[in-house]
Amino acid sequence: MRILFVGDVNGRVGRRMAAAHVPALRRERGVDLCVVNGENAAGGFGITGEMAEEIFRAGADVITSGNHIWNRKETGDFLMHEPRLLRPSNYPPGAPGKGMFVAPTPNGPAAVINLMGRVFMPPVECPFREADRLLGELPPEVKVVVVDIHAEATSEKVALGWYLDGRVSAVLGTHTHIQTADERVLPKGTAYLSDTGMTGPADSVIGIKTSIAVGKFLTGVPVRLEAADGPGQLNGVLVEVEPSTGRAAAIERIVIREG
Repeated sequence: MRILFVGDVNGRVGRRMAAAHVPALRRERGVDLCVVNGENAAGGFGITGEMAEEIFRAGADVITSGNHIWNRKETGDFLMHEPRLLRPSNYPPGAPGKGMFVAPTPNGPAAVINLMGRVFMPPVECPFREADRLLGELPPEVKVVVVDIHAEATSEKVALGWYLDGRVSAVLGTHTHIQTADERVLPKGTAYLSDTGMTGPADSVIGIKTSIAVGKFLTGVPVRLEAADGPGQLNGVLVEVEPSTGRAAAIERIVIREG
């Protein structure tokens, strides 16, 4: 089974890059399951139902998110009616939506789990224990499990990778918008990458207009952040998994840049 995971889609440029390149990646790389983190699709902050549908049309089977999932007030209702759009599962009880979805694929079912870290992030339940709970709910025939850990601290992501090694197929980090180069298959068969990166404007400060971001650092004055425009990039990762065991065989970073 080949799994394509696309890093955080940021703003209009990110949606354009996903629409332009995900269909070709699916076709050329023989992708069975495509997961896209879409929490920054709406101008860099949040996602709307309309934009989620746009990403689904581009080829996503499941959309994950993170701390910005609540930035658009209408998203809560959409979460209740669209099980393929996930929010971090370790938000406290009562939050709209769910954090796990089992997707059908040509090579059998695959579960996608969305978690959020706690270091330098909004207060949520423990992602480690939440992962245990969710894995305990899966039927035994679901062997392939992909985890999106949306977190700031690399140490927390690495620790979760080791904690879940051999129990899930992949632990893939999101949130920082900077792709890391530490991809590997851990000893018990879990593919790992600290951050899959960003799909959005290449000439930016993690998706924000450079002039605004630099000005904020120079002056310290709060400003309204705006998503950048211009040439785009797509960051992601391709994971190969043995569907009968759920063990990863390979992991490959993907970088596409316009121009």
